[in-house]
Amino acid sequence: MSVPASLCIGTLIIICITHWVYRWRNPKCSTGKLPPGSMGFPIYGETHQFFAPTTTISDVPPFIKERMERYGPVFKTSLVGQSFIVSTDPEVNHTIMTQQEGRSFKYWYPESVHKMFGKESLMVLHGAVHKHIRSMVVHHFGPKSLKQELFPRVVQGVQRNLSSWTGQDSIELNEALKTMMFGLTAKILIGYDQTKPTENLRKCFDAFIEGFISFPLDIPGTAYHRCLQGRKKAMKILKDMLQERQKTPKNCQDDFFDCVLDELKTEGTSLTEGIALDLMFLLLFSGFETTSLETTFAIKLLTDNPTVLKELTEENEAIIRSRTNVDAQLTWKEYKSMKFTIQVINESLRLGNIIPGVFRKALKDVQIKGYTIPAGWGVMIAIPPVHTNPAKYKDPLEFNPHRWDGVELKGGTEDFLAFGAGQRFCVGSDFARVQMAVFLHHLVTKYRWKVIKGGDIARAPGLTFPNGIHVKISEKNT
Repeated sequence: MSVPASLCIGTLIIICITHWVYRWRNPKCSTGKLPPGSMGFPIYGETHQFFAPTTTISDVPPFIKERMERYGPVFKTSLVGQSFIVSTDPEVNHTIMTQQEGRSFKYWYPESVHKMFGKESLMVLHGAVHKHIRSMVVHHFGPKSLKQELFPRVVQGVQRNLSSWTGQDSIELNEALKTMMFGLTAKILIGYDQTKPTENLRKCFDAFIEGFISFPLDIPGTAYHRCLQGRKKAMKILKDMLQERQKTPKNCQDDFFDCVLDELKTEGTSLTEGIALDLMFLLLFSGFETTSLETTFAIKLLTDNPTVLKELTEENEAIIRSRTNVDAQLTWKEYKSMKFTIQVINESLRLGNIIPGVFRKALKDVQIKGYTIPAGWGVMIAIPPVHTNPAKYKDPLEFNPHRWDGVELKGGTEDFLAFGAGQRFCVGSDFARVQMAVFLHHLVTKYRWKVIKGGDIARAPGLTFPNGIHVKISEKNT
């Protein structure tokens, strides 16, 4: 090939690449205009900045904060190969999650998340199938079941675990809470006994959680690869358990597995074995991981705020003093009377922001606030800016449970999205609150704790305790 021909081909390649890069960094939409923002590098986008760890306790993550200051409350970006509109605007979030859910937007997560939770997970189901499966979960974790069956089991589990921790020089609080809440959730869902010498289901979830919020590079040695391997092993254990149950079914429904088995036998059901297994995996994960983190974070806040701890203790000690028998177990009526305890939980959830956001996908071009969200684009509804919005929350970074005086939360609102909102509001929200409240009640009335080491917080971008929080727990009467 002659030199001029080589130069022409080389020039053409450079022009094509330059044009492609330009198109990537300057996307167009057929109607209206896109929000401002940067798409970052081709394919990679701004993924690195999004996942960069920070040590802030509860402020807006730098990735979001810097772009809010530069572009405003709604901006475009690209993460893990997907084009996104990021919204920190409560009004826009409310429109997307409630008013336009199922019409202009659908519940959605990036492909990397689908791999983690399964192609038939409740997270990706829609329409009648989603509604039917969700109703099964609500029936098992709804108010009646929670009050009559699950609440006493939570009380017993908390008492048993707290008692076992008192004989140790120190425990890593988040790990201890994970063990307690996983054991309780797994027992309720699948009758799993983690003390038996079988394959360790909890260890599989530990591997999964390690890469849950990480760059989705599936090659050996990466956190994401370990995450997928953890899921694979957990799914094998769950499948083996399901098949064993099918061979020797129980005669009574004392866990959720029994409900699933009955449903699988029902003619014309939309539940399949694949959906059932993905459902179990999701419920196990959501039933212990986020709640244990939030509870750990609440203890961290109480430790740093002795005045709040004193008021919390007084409320719960008053409950015990009002009993005819002070040694009686905590009751549902007493739980429902814990107004300040619930306010402490609400404030911990507001500041905790365990996950950085929730996701939707535009089904068609949508005009909001003068901008167009193009069909096919992802939408990330960023939670921390909503929960620390100074227009709604005075001194938003202050831990102040009294800001919830007289406020009753029965679902997600424009300004509080700890459990989502709309049709996809978390079905396990009440169960999570019960676990947190019961634990706090027994901890502050029967025990005292001292932080031995750790307690630092980081976000990458979800909440983590990089060096743990090691505490010594002892009984108050010793």
